[in-house]
Amino acid sequence: MNPQNLPAVLREVRARIAQAAAAAGRSAQSVTLLAVGKAQPLELLAAAADCGVADFGESYLQEALAKIAALQARALTWHFIGRIQANKTRPIAETFAWVHALDRLRVAERLAAQRSAHAPPLNVCLQVNVAAEASKGGVLPAELPALAAAVARLPRLTLRGLMCIPPEESEPARQRAWFARLRVLRDELNAAGHRLDTLSMGMSGDFESAIREGATIVRLGTVLFGARPP
Repeated sequence: MNPQNLPAVLREVRARIAQAAAAAGRSAQSVTLLAVGKAQPLELLAAAADCGVADFGESYLQEALAKIAALQARALTWHFIGRIQANKTRPIAETFAWVHALDRLRVAERLAAQRSAHAPPLNVCLQVNVAAEASKGGVLPAELPALAAAVARLPRLTLRGLMCIPPEESEPARQRAWFARLRVLRDELNAAGHRLDTLSMGMSGDFESAIREGATIVRLGTVLFGARPP
């Protein structure tokens, strides 16, 4: 995509977010647009920041660290949204404000131990494998309460909510069913005493359905930046 086209694309995407939020009786401000820059050139991320995008998500650690360094003069919030390898937790703990795909206590313990006491607590979301797909990460719903309780006790982390990557569906009703499942799991945890305020769900092909089911963060890549370079 040409960076010059990005303002018009962002206006359209923000309008779609606002329409989906209104249909759910919510304000557009209740939904954070998380721009996913995985494999996208730095100039596109800079152009998005120039258009007011403040939150960026990355999945590849070395690529992300280079982009963060290049854009450090801007007041941006960085989210790590990829699967976390236990031997690479330190730079994530030291650099990012959010982690979205936490699904193992061992990794959470390492992040907590490596987060600086001088930095704000690291915001984390637990990834839930809502369809029990062998090809995807995430804790199974039955195992979620125990993991949430353990993570919530760790220092230097703030358990904010849940995240999912559901099966790809073309029908909005089927899309919404998976997102509703995550919302119910969040509500059940809150009924048990947690204070979760975040549902990280919805990507380029289904974010409107996610918003209708309560998404507070939508992770958007190709709908903003076009197909990733080969």
